[in-house]
Formats: sequence, C-alpha cells, structure tokens
Amino acid sequence: MSIQERTDAYQPGQVPVIPETAPFNPDQRAWLNGFFAGLLSLDAAGAAAVQFEGGLPGGPTPAAGDGDDGADPWHDPSMAIDERMTLADGRPLRRKLYAAMAQQDCGQCGYLCESYAEKVAVGEEARLNLCVPGGKETSRMLKRLMEEAPAAPISEPKFDVAVTTAPAVDLVPGYSREAPVTAIFRGTRCITGATSTKDTRHVVFDLTDSGIAYEPGDSFGVYATNDPALADAVLAAMNAPADFPIGDKTLRQSLIEDYDLGTAPDMLFELASYMVGGDRRRKAKALAKGDDPDGDAATFDVLKAVESLGPMHPDPEAFLECLEPLHPRLYSISSSPLATPGELHLTVDTVRYEIDGRQRVGVASTFLADRIAPGTPLKVYVQKTHGFGLPEDPNVPVIMVGPGTGIAPFRSFLWHRHASKAPGRSWLFFGHQHEASEFFYRDELDAFLATRVLSKLSTAWSRDGTEKVYVQDRMRENAAEVWAWLGEGAHFYVCGDAKRMAKDVETALIDIAGSQGGKSAEEAKEFVVNLKATGRYQADVY
Repeated sequence: MSIQERTDAYQPGQVPVIPETAPFNPDQRAWLNGFFAGLLSLDAAGAAAVQFEGGLPGGPTPAAGDGDDGADPWHDPSMAIDERMTLADGRPLRRKLYAAMAQQDCGQCGYLCESYAEKVAVGEEARLNLCVPGGKETSRMLKRLMEEAPAAPISEPKFDVAVTTAPAVDLVPGYSREAPVTAIFRGTRCITGATSTKDTRHVVFDLTDSGIAYEPGDSFGVYATNDPALADAVLAAMNAPADFPIGDKTLRQSLIEDYDLGTAPDMLFELASYMVGGDRRRKAKALAKGDDPDGDAATFDVLKAVESLGPMHPDPEAFLECLEPLHPRLYSISSSPLATPGELHLTVDTVRYEIDGRQRVGVASTFLADRIAPGTPLKVYVQKTHGFGLPEDPNVPVIMVGPGTGIAPFRSFLWHRHASKAPGRSWLFFGHQHEASEFFYRDELDAFLATRVLSKLSTAWSRDGTEKVYVQDRMRENAAEVWAWLGEGAHFYVCGDAKRMAKDVETALIDIAGSQGGKSAEEAKEFVVNLKATGRYQADVY
C-alpha cells in the first residue's frame, strides 16, 4: 500500500489529506500525507501545532520566523551534541531544544525530535527525560536550556509513572506509548551459532486480538520489566523493606515494573550528596554536575550508585522520586503482515556484559529471552514509520545496508515483496563478525536469491580474515554497480548503529558519487543530501 493509500485509509478520526489543488508536487504531497499520518499516531493532540521548518522534499524551505532560517544542519544522529549545539547557537529556544535531541526520530519519546522540542518550548511537555537514545546528555542540555530561558519557565519533571504516562487526550489504542494494547508473546529462538559470543533472538508475537496492524518499516514498542534480582540487590544495598507500600504496589514491585535501574540519574547523586560525607559526598556532588572525577561515571547504574556512594538509607518514596521512569523499548519489525498474518517478528540482540565483576543486562532483550513465558500477554504498541518504508512503486529497485540486527526491517521488506510479488530488484549488504555463527536468516536469504526476490547479496565478515571487512567496504568494491542502480532510481536504505556504521556507510556512498559520478567532494555530498530530501535515502538508526 502506498503512502497516499495508507493515509487515506487511516482510522479512526480521518487524517487530513493534502488536497490535489495544494501548491505541492506529487512527491511533496505524498510525503506530507505520510508525515501527518505518522505524526498523528505519535501525538494526536499536537499534530496540528507542529511547525514544518526543515523544508519539504524537493521544495523550498518555508520561513521559520524568530530570526531563524528554518535549516536544521544538526539533524544528524552521528553528530556529537556539542557540535549540534554550536550549530544551533543564536537560534530561538525551540531550535536549540531540537538540536539537543538525539536526532534519531525514533519515536520512543512519543514525538519526533522536532515536535518534542516544540512541545517543551511552549510548556506543553514538562518531561525533559524522554529522549532515550540521548540519555543524560540530552536531558541535561534540555534542563540547562530551559533554566536559561526566563520567558519560558518549566516545572521540575515528576517521575511518578502513574502521572507521567497518563495521556492528556484520547489516543488511538495501540499506536502510541501512551496507549498500549495487549499482544501475546509466543517465544524466541536463538539465531546465532554455538560458537558465537552473542545471543541474538528471533522473537514472535501474536497480534490476532490486539486490534493493531503494521507495515514494513514500522517499529514495535515493548513494555518490559527489570530483572527481579537487580531490584532485590538495590533493596539490599539500601536496607529497605521490599514490602514498603508505594501506592497500590510494594517498593519491590515498583522497582521491577516502573523505574529505570540503568544509568544512575543526576538526582540520585544529588540525594546521595546529602546523605554521605567526605570523599563520597565530593564525588556525588561532582557526578550530579556531570563531572567525572575518577573516570568511571559511565559505569554508574542505580545499584552501583547506592553501593559505592553509600551506605544510603533514604526514604523509599524520596528514593523513587530520584529515579527515571522505565520507558518502553522500540525494535524494528522484521516480518511482513502479508507473509505472516496475525504475527509480528523482531530480531533482538540479548545484551549482557560485565562491569566491575558484575553482570549488567539489557532490560527488554533479557526480558524477552529469559524472563517471560510463551503465552504471556504483554503491553505493546506499533510506532508508525516516519520516512522509512518501501517505495510506493513496487518496480523501483532497493539497496539495503543492514549489518547485525540491522537486517530486521530488510527481512520485512523482502518478505513483503515476496508476498506481494513485487517485480523490483533488491540488493542487500549484510555483515557481522563470523559467517559460520552469525549469518542471520541464511536459509531465507538463499531462498530469496533462488526466487529472485533478492537480486544480489553482498556479505562482510569482520573477524573471519586477517583484515576487518565491513559493509561499507563491500559497497566500495561494488561502486560501479551501486552507482548504476542509483542511476536507475534505486532507493537506498541503512539500518543500524547511528554513530559509526551509518556514518561510515554514508561516507562510502559520498565516495561512490565522487568516483563513479565524476563529482567534486561538495557535489557528491549534495547528491546524497538530495537523495535524502526526495526520500530515496532512508535511515533507521539507533
């Protein structure tokens, strides 16, 4: 289904469609319609208030007002926050807030980066801790910017989950973190080999009675809970009673279900500074300000803060007020509703690592792998795609670059094209460390090659040879063919790590435009910029 068709079919409360008489070309109109559809699912109350300052694909940039030119050069997830803030210097508050976001447009906050900034700027969103990929960097910068804006005071964010997650308006059930529905967890299977150091799972959900639907390119939000053993360790370190009442729950239940026990928040360090003395107090004060006196700030989770800065025996309610709420986790969907009706699949790395002799674990990944039984109902939602999906024309060729679990949306694309008998060519660049143990979905990909659903597969194994080889290296080796596909109108996609892989892939594409297209360095960069502006270069990064 095309963007236009998806928009026309969207229910309930029909999304406004840009009329044919509006002064936009067909590509711009389709982009706007798709944007409105996705945005409404993120924030039904605020869609009409969003200001489109970044310009339309292939069209002029509208005036932004406030002495701002409307450009957003910081909208690059691989760019460090200091560099983004420098680019936003001298801009209005709402633009600085936008630059402080992680620039991934992942939707985990319930908005896009720009619309989250707009809501904060006008005082309609008081929570400054919703940007999950931005973490402390973003929340600290948002707080600083708001404190420096005398004309726009903001109340201190509250961390009571029952308050912060309550929707202000009626939202479409199942299409927002504020309005989850229930799906049935069916189970997982490991897709890494016995010799792999990783544990990657193929995860299956049953959506039959959930009332939600999805399309290739969408993401899936999962409400997981913390490891009970970690909650118990925090309670023991605090010497706090597990059954202390917190609303209609116990303290232990609250720690497991409602609060983030990962990265220790600044407010917890502030609390510690009032409860201990000497060197521990000095360190707690430094950590609360974002300093790193001993070079170990990045290793502080909630348990380490309580253990190493303690003994701390805070009032349980005061302790919880210092913690962040436990956010849902978003994953790229790796299945097609046409190929597996009523089912939804994810491809998830199970996160386990060790710091200071203690194992740390990813909340949702180990929840799915270890702590939830098949057949269990779970709160979930679909995050509709915002600029990441198959071309409207099934004849258009696609080039997909997705190492590791970045293969997830491209598995969805391939199954969708297989089920819909789309004639367009497909080329996948996939890589990992070892071919023998980490060639995800190999049998499926071989079958797609045999049936020509997948026209070409280029693989890169970084630890199998004497030299490390990555997907961007395979792109350069196939530069002439990549350029030829782009010349035939191919859409280019990348999914995976924002800071390193996605940046390296974009650099490789710029190099290809220079070497194969005879373009100067600036012309090659502009070529890629234009691909993005017209929707032919799409990224799903994290």
